[in-house]
Amino acid sequence: MDRRASLVLLVVLGTGVFLAGLELMITAVALPAIVEDLGAWTDLRHASWIINAYLLVYVGTMPLAGRLADLWGVRRLFLGALLLFTLGSLLAGSAGSMDALIVGRVVQAIGGGALVPVATAAASHLYEGHARPRALGIIGALTFLGMAAGPFLGAAILGAFRPEAALARLGILGGPLTELVAPAWRWVFSVNVPIGIAVLALGWAATTGWDTPRTRARLDLAGATLFTFAAGAILLGVTLLGESGGTGATLGLDPTLLSVGLVSVGVVAGIVAVVHALRRPDPFLDPRLFRDRVFSSAALISLLTGYGFATAIVGAAVFVDRVLYGGPDQQRVALGALAGATAVGALASGWLVRHVSLRTVSLFGLAASVAGLAWMGTWTAGVDLGVVAAGGGLFGLGFGLTVTPRSTAALEAVGRHRFGAASATVTVARMIGMAVGLAVLTAYGSTAISRLSAQVYGSPDAYRSIVPAALAARPLRDPLVVDALEAWAARKAAETMVVLFLVAAGVTAVAVPAALALGERPRMLSAETGAPAPAGAGGSGDGGNSADGDDGADGEDGADGDERERRPVTIA
Repeated sequence: MDRRASLVLLVVLGTGVFLAGLELMITAVALPAIVEDLGAWTDLRHASWIINAYLLVYVGTMPLAGRLADLWGVRRLFLGALLLFTLGSLLAGSAGSMDALIVGRVVQAIGGGALVPVATAAASHLYEGHARPRALGIIGALTFLGMAAGPFLGAAILGAFRPEAALARLGILGGPLTELVAPAWRWVFSVNVPIGIAVLALGWAATTGWDTPRTRARLDLAGATLFTFAAGAILLGVTLLGESGGTGATLGLDPTLLSVGLVSVGVVAGIVAVVHALRRPDPFLDPRLFRDRVFSSAALISLLTGYGFATAIVGAAVFVDRVLYGGPDQQRVALGALAGATAVGALASGWLVRHVSLRTVSLFGLAASVAGLAWMGTWTAGVDLGVVAAGGGLFGLGFGLTVTPRSTAALEAVGRHRFGAASATVTVARMIGMAVGLAVLTAYGSTAISRLSAQVYGSPDAYRSIVPAALAARPLRDPLVVDALEAWAARKAAETMVVLFLVAAGVTAVAVPAALALGERPRMLSAETGAPAPAGAGGSGDGGNSADGDDGADGEDGADGDERERRPVTIA
């Protein structure tokens, strides 16, 4: 493609990942309204699957999509992913129950899970040399810019959009039509439908006559099934930790035994998945990629920072709603600051790696992330909204700065013919980290909610020991008693959330040694390809040449071949 056509296609790819990012943050803003409309806060474990089912299917779809990008080319995958994402948005927006909403989210996730790795692989093929990390930075920045737009659009929809009032003015009161378009949270999903259709049409036109190289190989559906089952069992087991009654009681099992059993089954399935992958030349996720120290480090950074990211996003949304008792406008400020700073950091990192090493940019980003989470760990029920936004923004900036370094390091480490698999693996690592973070938050938060509820409603007079003595003689529904209980609940909720923030800070700090391993590679970006693929890694099946015929660069010649093909790029 010429420069202009490449820019147009980059815009199309960026718009696709923008939608995926938009959906994640809009859902975080709408989750409290969804829980209150379709259930109650005591159903938090069930409601958490509105997000966790999305993440799980997202994780399962990404490697398949990345692999298919290497095998079939990106054009049909990108357009198909957009179509599924749009259909899933329509189903979620029209859901009449929490289970139906989760089904719609699963369809969304199949499309959304393909958008990011396919767009990343396409951008990697479109641009080479020092332009590649800049293009990857744009893709990463647009993903998180979508997240930044999510709180603003979600707050606008929840705060100002009243479809039932519009129908009432037309003389339509109640009935199926009203149930279909109201309440307003439905439109945080439905808004994707017209956007998705428009982007689909533009993408069809923009990619006409262009596609990435294709190779011949078989899809590892067995590996995909094993991996997804393993991840699902582990996430379900972590989510159910601390549950009293519920699923365990229904099955006649001790809740702790059920959780440990599910996690154990997931771990065993994961080991089987790894053994299976090592026996195939073209596995679902290739463990051989992790033989490269730089690739392994990039994936580990993605995993650990993903845990912190989920904790920061969902934790901030819950903190504003349950501790500050703020509405959509307050959530817009808090989450908008976090996601906006993430977008700025991701965009800035694409420029910074042209001038300083991946190690330096990553370390600075991790330091800011840990500092932001540690600051969030000092929040109390009386914290100012501006402080909440600043703490989340500091974390977001740091997280964003780690986006391009880890992606660039991973792609440069494995070579052009594995761009799809590499981008999918690194992104999957982040999503697994996010899913585990959300599962831990859900388990700990749900257990705390159950404990606090028992303190208030355990007996008719239980609340009297909580409120000030001057209010102990008043009934439970007395406004002063309600205010006192809300203040007490806010303090307890704040204590719960800060523990989660501090744990996330510790988890994120563990990524520092991995960042040190990234080294100076970005200063030696190849004008044609990255480093050779790990020995024995499956992929193109072309005996060592890349899918597009870059002779020798992706072969198995080891360090000598790497140095022969990798030429320094002049940094402006």
